[in-house]
Amino acid sequence: MKLIALILIAVVALEHIYILWIEMFAWTTKGKATFKSLPEHLFEPTKTLAANQGLYNGFLAAGLIWSLLISDPLWAKNVAMFFLGCVVAAGLYGGLTASKGILIKQLLPAAIALMAVVVWM
Repeated sequence: MKLIALILIAVVALEHIYILWIEMFAWTTKGKATFKSLPEHLFEPTKTLAANQGLYNGFLAAGLIWSLLISDPLWAKNVAMFFLGCVVAAGLYGGLTASKGILIKQLLPAAIALMAVVVWM
C-alpha cells in the first residue's frame, strides 16, 4: 500500500513539473491552449508573472521529489505531507480565486495523495 502513496506523490510532482513547463517556457504557446479563459492578448504581457508562478510550482515538485528520495520513513512522510499540504492550500486558494477547475485538477490529486500518505506511509 505504501507503493500507492509513493506513486500518487510522484503523479502530483509530475503535474507540477508540467505546470512549471507551461508557465515558465510555453506560456505564449501552450499556455494559450491550456488557459482558454484568459484573453489571448494578455499572454505576452503576463509572461514574467506566469514564469514566477511556474517557479513556485517547480519548488512544490522539487519538495515532493525530495520526499521520495529520503531514506528515513518518518522524515520522508513528514516532508511529503508538508509539500502535499502546500499543494492543497495552493489548489484551494486558486480554486476559490482563479478557477473552480483548479479544485479538481490541482487540489483533488494532492488531497488524495495526502490521504494515502497519512494512511499508508
